[in-house]
Amino acid sequence: MFKTALRNVLAHKARLLMTVLAVMLGVAFVSGTLVFTDTLKSAFKNQSAKSYDNVAVAVTSYHNRDDEKQDPGVSKQTVAKIEALDGVSSVNGRVDGFAGVADQHGKLIGQGWANKGGNFSPSKDGKDPSYTFADGSGPVQDGQIALDKDTADKGKYKVGDRVRVATNGPVKTYTLSGVFTTEDGAVNAGGSLVLFDTNVAQKLYLKPGFFQNVNISAKPGADATKILNEVKPLLPEHAEAKTGQALADQEASDIEHGLSALSQTLLAFAAIALFVGVFLISNTFTMLVAQRTRELALMRAVGASRSQVRRSVLAEALVVGTLASTVGFGLGLGLAVGLRSGMDAFGIKLPAGSLIVSSTPVIAALAVGVLVTLIAALLPAWRAAKIPPVAAMNSVHGVATTKSLVVRNTIGAIITLLGAGAVLSGAATGKDGKTMIGLGAFLALVGIIILIPLLSRPVIALVRPALAKMFGVSGKLASQNAVRNPRRTGATASALAIGLTLVTGLSVLGVTLGKSIDKTTTDNIKADYMVQMASGGDLDKSVVPELRKAAGVTAVSPKQSSYLKLGDSHQEVAGVTPGDIERVMRLETVSGSLATLGKGQVAVDDETATEHDWKVGTRLPVEFDDKKTAQLTVGAVFKKQDFLSSVLASTTVLDPHETRPFIRQVFVKMDGGATKANEQALVNALGDNPAISFMDQQDIRDTFGGMINTLLNIMYGLLAMALLIAVLGVVNTLAMSVFERQQEIGMLRAIGLDRRRVKRMIRLEAVVISVFGAVIGVGLGTFLAWAIGQTIKGSVPEYALVIPWDRIALFLFLAGLVGVLAALWPARSAARLNMLTAIKTE
Repeated sequence: MFKTALRNVLAHKARLLMTVLAVMLGVAFVSGTLVFTDTLKSAFKNQSAKSYDNVAVAVTSYHNRDDEKQDPGVSKQTVAKIEALDGVSSVNGRVDGFAGVADQHGKLIGQGWANKGGNFSPSKDGKDPSYTFADGSGPVQDGQIALDKDTADKGKYKVGDRVRVATNGPVKTYTLSGVFTTEDGAVNAGGSLVLFDTNVAQKLYLKPGFFQNVNISAKPGADATKILNEVKPLLPEHAEAKTGQALADQEASDIEHGLSALSQTLLAFAAIALFVGVFLISNTFTMLVAQRTRELALMRAVGASRSQVRRSVLAEALVVGTLASTVGFGLGLGLAVGLRSGMDAFGIKLPAGSLIVSSTPVIAALAVGVLVTLIAALLPAWRAAKIPPVAAMNSVHGVATTKSLVVRNTIGAIITLLGAGAVLSGAATGKDGKTMIGLGAFLALVGIIILIPLLSRPVIALVRPALAKMFGVSGKLASQNAVRNPRRTGATASALAIGLTLVTGLSVLGVTLGKSIDKTTTDNIKADYMVQMASGGDLDKSVVPELRKAAGVTAVSPKQSSYLKLGDSHQEVAGVTPGDIERVMRLETVSGSLATLGKGQVAVDDETATEHDWKVGTRLPVEFDDKKTAQLTVGAVFKKQDFLSSVLASTTVLDPHETRPFIRQVFVKMDGGATKANEQALVNALGDNPAISFMDQQDIRDTFGGMINTLLNIMYGLLAMALLIAVLGVVNTLAMSVFERQQEIGMLRAIGLDRRRVKRMIRLEAVVISVFGAVIGVGLGTFLAWAIGQTIKGSVPEYALVIPWDRIALFLFLAGLVGVLAALWPARSAARLNMLTAIKTE
């Protein structure tokens, strides 16, 4: 029987090709993910261990900038005491912060959030152990800097060149003293690293004579734990010391935890692809069994038992699964390499390291591929074993009995209703209903898949008149063929339905959240420009008066954040410019007047006012950041606006009590609106600072909604594998359908249906099946997106479900296009059938 199974596989290579492809793609996704994440873990762990190679003990300080009595870090006197300890070889103090490098055209090099500055801290030999210089040397004077090699290459800088560097203050020009290589995480993430002389870095980021972090190297044979115990008593209360080994282990654990989330996400999409593949595999073996009915019956007649027939089909599945898994694993290795190269293409530089291929991905690839294939082949094998020898000898194919269809539809209806009920229950529960919705979604999807054969007849019947009217005989035959075998149609459509369910659900949620973000950001902003640091940090207080000087500026207001005790509660207060805030923000006054901000009064939003029973004229005791107290009067109540704080006050009220105002954004209104000339005027006003970004309305929309669009595109890319397998299913179904209908097609050709109309008939059949699956997926995906939205709308301001009709129409169009493309080969094969040969085929 095994020999027979092997011969059948070899005899039906073309028919099993799609099945092999489906399993191969799913296995490649699984093995590629495992190899990729193992490689990343190994590379990052090696990098982490390398960064602490020469560090026996590391000291980290946690400075509270609001506590003026607290030292900003570890003092140089403490560093000197540490250096005098027995067993200590050297001590390197570190300070760091934001530093942005301008290229030759004045634009920022690298990602703003990953652009760092630090200090060059040489040991007694004049070298800093953390950096290897490829050219020149480290900075030792106030006017010098060193750059990482990637940044120097991007900016086309060489040793001796003048380089403009921006920190949180004004832009300064430095001389490039050296170029170094580093495994620093910021550089690997696509950012930059600028090294200053230690005194310069301390002035920029901390305070002269203080360090944020201290790395301690030990003499040969010295005990790191002993040094740690001697260092701890020397440190201020806000500093913590750990051994380098402990920090390396902690970083390795954090890396593993972070990458496990990535691995699980990728494996989840691999599981979706394999789940879709199950339908293709099951469909393939079902059709192969149906086409070999006489052959299997003959085997039964000559003495083969039902279990032997069943085992022969499963043996075929075993051979196919093993072959596909082996090829898929090889493809997975290529995928892992491709993922790594892809991250490099996006500017994310990964640590160097070889490809890690452990036993886990090898075992997983074979186990998953073979297991999925065998599971998918179980039902066809069971049906094959039930073929009656006499019925098969008479060419009576095993048509599903009424009883089996009734049982199937009943089970499907029950599961679907249970799933829908669970989804509705989860939606009604609110934010705690996500688990219930997840369970309900799975049940509903399974139920719909079971019911799809039943649904295919009435749904396709709706379009049958239109097809017949538009395409004549070809359209009528196509619609009839699509429902001739409901189970086959259902299995094919199910694969597309699963993919479109996920794609539609993601699209509806993504568009809805995007609109919600628009309502809370750009819809509330009247300003032409929002000015902020590219790093996301706070702006220097000099920015506001400098912007006022720019030509064409009509209104400027910062969004200055403070936390004050107002009455009996702590509130976030936004410091704004009276008179200008109304011109750069949409504020709807409920009572009072915003003009009272200029008189030193405050404005509160209506929800906060109602919660605390505040109204216009209410006097509130206030405690400022410097612990001074006063009383402020509520001068206005405005409608809640999610882009601003609950309380507004003039910057003149807050500034006297703050050492350094915390300004995240400044909003600017200009005469003539957002134009290139106006933007250049603002750029010039701030000294052409590459670290400051000037965003118009569209830039603001892209910034706040860009993450959602990026995530959607990533999700679409990951789901592409499942959709590709679904397309293979359509091709396979049509190809095998053409094979078993050769006699019928030959008769149609004999009575006058020409090749062009035969091709049209096959294409239309594919389009009908594809669009039918897409409609099911779109409907279910929209329903699930609505349900999930009910659980998150409480935490998303201005949430309102938005149906992206344009995208849904595109999905349906693409589904039809998939049908046309999938039918190219089967349609061509059908049209080329020889009439006489086809008529003789049994």
